[in-house]
Amino acid sequence: MKGDLICLRRLGKRDLHSFYQAIENKEIRYMTGTKKQFTYEDVVQFYEKAADDSTRHDFAICLLNNQCIGDLAILEIDEGNKKAAFRIALHDPKHFNKGYGTEAVQLALDYAFHKLNLNRLQLEVYSHNKRGLKAYEKAGFKVEGILRDALFIDGKYSDEIIMGVLKREYIKKTKDK
Repeated sequence: MKGDLICLRRLGKRDLHSFYQAIENKEIRYMTGTKKQFTYEDVVQFYEKAADDSTRHDFAICLLNNQCIGDLAILEIDEGNKKAAFRIALHDPKHFNKGYGTEAVQLALDYAFHKLNLNRLQLEVYSHNKRGLKAYEKAGFKVEGILRDALFIDGKYSDEIIMGVLKREYIKKTKDK
Protein backbone atom coordinates (compact mmCIF):
# COMPACT_ATOMS: atom_id res chain seq x y z
CA MET A 1 0.00 0.00 0.00
CA LYS A 2 1.43 3.31 -1.03
CA GLY A 3 0.65 6.85 0.05
CA ASP A 4 2.19 10.21 -0.78
CA LEU A 5 4.82 10.04 1.97
CA ILE A 6 5.11 6.41 3.00
CA CYS A 7 4.20 2.89 2.04
CA LEU A 8 3.15 -0.11 4.06
CA ARG A 9 4.50 -3.56 3.34
CA ARG A 10 4.49 -6.80 5.28
CA LEU A 11 6.87 -6.67 8.23
CA GLY A 12 9.93 -8.77 7.44
CA LYS A 13 13.08 -9.98 9.17
CA ARG A 14 14.97 -7.11 7.55
CA ASP A 15 12.88 -4.70 9.65
CA LEU A 16 13.66 -6.21 13.03
CA HIS A 17 16.75 -4.07 13.70
CA SER A 18 14.62 -0.92 13.38
CA PHE A 19 11.92 -2.52 15.54
CA TYR A 20 14.52 -3.39 18.20
CA GLN A 21 15.98 0.13 18.18
CA ALA A 22 12.49 1.52 18.83
CA ILE A 23 11.92 -0.59 21.93
CA GLU A 24 15.29 0.56 23.24
CA ASN A 25 14.43 4.27 22.76
CA LYS A 26 13.47 5.90 26.08
CA GLU A 27 10.94 8.34 24.57
CA ILE A 28 9.19 5.65 22.52
CA ARG A 29 9.11 3.30 25.51
CA TYR A 30 7.47 6.05 27.56
CA MET A 31 4.87 6.89 24.90
CA THR A 32 3.91 3.22 24.51
CA GLY A 33 4.04 2.46 28.23
CA THR A 34 6.65 -0.25 27.67
CA LYS A 35 8.37 -1.32 30.89
CA LYS A 36 9.77 -4.73 30.01
CA GLN A 37 13.26 -4.98 28.54
CA PHE A 38 13.65 -7.07 25.40
CA THR A 39 16.64 -8.71 23.78
CA TYR A 40 17.08 -8.84 20.03
CA GLU A 41 16.36 -12.59 20.29
CA ASP A 42 13.02 -11.73 21.97
CA VAL A 43 12.18 -9.54 18.97
CA VAL A 44 13.03 -12.33 16.52
CA GLN A 45 10.89 -14.81 18.49
CA PHE A 46 8.00 -12.33 18.56
CA TYR A 47 8.28 -11.81 14.80
CA GLU A 48 8.30 -15.56 14.09
CA LYS A 49 5.27 -16.13 16.32
CA ALA A 50 3.40 -13.16 14.83
CA ALA A 51 4.16 -14.29 11.27
CA ASP A 52 2.32 -17.56 11.98
CA ASP A 53 -0.67 -15.87 13.66
CA SER A 54 -3.67 -15.71 11.31
CA THR A 55 -5.43 -13.21 13.59
CA ARG A 56 -2.99 -10.41 12.82
CA HIS A 57 -1.44 -8.45 9.96
CA ASP A 58 1.88 -6.73 10.72
CA PHE A 59 3.26 -4.02 8.46
CA ALA A 60 6.48 -2.06 8.19
CA ILE A 61 5.98 1.67 7.73
CA CYS A 62 8.53 2.69 5.12
CA LEU A 63 9.64 5.86 3.43
CA LEU A 64 9.18 5.72 -0.31
CA ASN A 65 12.82 4.58 -0.61
CA ASN A 66 11.74 1.44 1.36
CA GLN A 67 13.58 2.45 4.57
CA CYS A 68 11.64 1.08 7.56
CA ILE A 69 10.74 3.88 10.01
CA GLY A 70 7.98 2.20 12.00
CA ASP A 71 5.49 -0.61 12.24
CA LEU A 72 1.79 -1.13 12.73
CA ALA A 73 -0.45 -4.08 13.33
CA ILE A 74 -4.06 -5.01 12.93
CA LEU A 75 -4.32 -7.76 15.50
CA GLU A 76 -6.70 -9.89 17.52
CA ILE A 77 -8.87 -10.08 14.41
CA ASP A 78 -12.28 -11.43 15.35
CA GLU A 79 -13.87 -12.35 12.01
CA GLY A 80 -17.17 -13.36 13.62
CA ASN A 81 -17.66 -9.90 15.08
CA LYS A 82 -15.74 -8.09 12.32
CA LYS A 83 -13.47 -6.27 14.76
CA ALA A 84 -9.78 -6.03 15.57
CA ALA A 85 -7.25 -4.18 17.68
CA PHE A 86 -4.78 -1.68 16.26
CA ARG A 87 -1.32 -0.46 17.22
CA ILE A 88 1.28 1.74 15.57
CA ALA A 89 4.76 3.03 16.42
CA LEU A 90 7.29 5.14 14.62
CA HIS A 91 10.77 3.88 15.47
CA ASP A 92 12.69 7.14 15.86
CA PRO A 93 11.55 10.53 17.20
CA LYS A 94 13.20 12.21 14.19
CA HIS A 95 10.25 10.88 12.15
CA PHE A 96 7.61 12.45 14.42
CA ASN A 97 5.47 15.39 13.25
CA LYS A 98 6.09 14.80 9.53
CA GLY A 99 2.76 13.21 8.62
CA TYR A 100 4.16 9.68 8.37
CA GLY A 101 2.07 8.27 11.21
CA THR A 102 -1.08 10.02 10.02
CA GLU A 103 -0.72 8.59 6.53
CA ALA A 104 0.12 5.12 7.89
CA VAL A 105 -3.06 5.14 10.00
CA GLN A 106 -5.14 6.16 6.97
CA LEU A 107 -3.67 3.35 4.85
CA ALA A 108 -4.26 0.87 7.68
CA LEU A 109 -7.88 1.97 8.11
CA ASP A 110 -8.48 1.59 4.38
CA TYR A 111 -6.98 -1.91 4.51
CA ALA A 112 -8.96 -2.91 7.60
CA PHE A 113 -12.31 -1.67 6.35
CA HIS A 114 -12.05 -2.43 2.63
CA LYS A 115 -9.68 -5.41 2.32
CA LEU A 116 -10.41 -7.21 5.60
CA ASN A 117 -14.04 -6.02 5.66
CA LEU A 118 -13.90 -5.23 9.36
CA ASN A 119 -16.52 -3.05 11.03
CA ARG A 120 -14.49 -1.83 14.01
CA LEU A 121 -10.90 -1.08 15.06
CA GLN A 122 -9.94 -0.40 18.67
CA LEU A 123 -6.77 0.85 20.31
CA GLU A 124 -5.46 1.87 23.69
CA VAL A 125 -3.33 4.98 24.20
CA TYR A 126 -1.95 6.54 27.37
CA SER A 127 -3.03 10.01 28.45
CA HIS A 128 0.56 11.29 28.48
CA ASN A 129 0.84 10.53 24.74
CA LYS A 130 -0.81 13.78 23.60
CA ARG A 131 0.57 13.50 20.06
CA GLY A 132 -0.90 10.01 19.68
CA LEU A 133 -4.29 11.06 21.04
CA LYS A 134 -4.46 13.97 18.62
CA ALA A 135 -3.43 11.78 15.66
CA TYR A 136 -6.01 9.09 16.47
CA GLU A 137 -8.80 11.65 16.84
CA LYS A 138 -7.76 13.23 13.54
CA ALA A 139 -8.00 9.77 11.91
CA GLY A 140 -11.55 9.33 13.21
CA PHE A 141 -11.06 7.32 16.41
CA LYS A 142 -13.41 8.31 19.25
CA VAL A 143 -12.81 7.97 22.99
CA GLU A 144 -14.95 5.11 24.28
CA GLY A 145 -13.61 4.71 27.78
CA ILE A 146 -10.92 5.66 30.24
CA LEU A 147 -9.14 3.38 32.68
CA ARG A 148 -7.99 5.88 35.27
CA ASP A 149 -4.42 5.67 36.60
CA ALA A 150 -3.91 2.38 34.75
CA LEU A 151 -0.18 2.88 34.14
CA PHE A 152 2.54 3.90 36.59
CA ILE A 153 5.64 4.93 34.68
CA ASP A 154 8.44 7.37 35.42
CA GLY A 155 6.96 8.07 38.85
CA LYS A 156 3.56 9.19 37.52
CA TYR A 157 0.19 7.64 36.79
CA SER A 158 -1.41 7.87 33.35
CA ASP A 159 -4.89 6.95 32.20
CA GLU A 160 -5.36 4.29 29.56
CA ILE A 161 -7.73 5.65 26.95
CA ILE A 162 -9.74 3.21 24.85
CA MET A 163 -10.59 4.51 21.38
CA GLY A 164 -12.48 3.00 18.48
CA VAL A 165 -13.53 3.76 14.94
CA LEU A 166 -16.32 2.15 12.94
CA LYS A 167 -16.38 1.45 9.23
CA ARG A 168 -19.39 3.74 8.65
CA GLU A 169 -17.59 6.60 10.43
CA TYR A 170 -14.47 6.03 8.34
CA ILE A 171 -16.45 5.95 5.09
CA LYS A 172 -18.35 9.13 6.02
CA LYS A 173 -15.09 10.89 6.95
CA THR A 174 -13.41 9.92 3.67
CA LYS A 175 -16.45 11.02 1.62
CA ASP A 176 -16.55 14.38 3.43
CA LYS A 177 -12.98 15.20 2.35
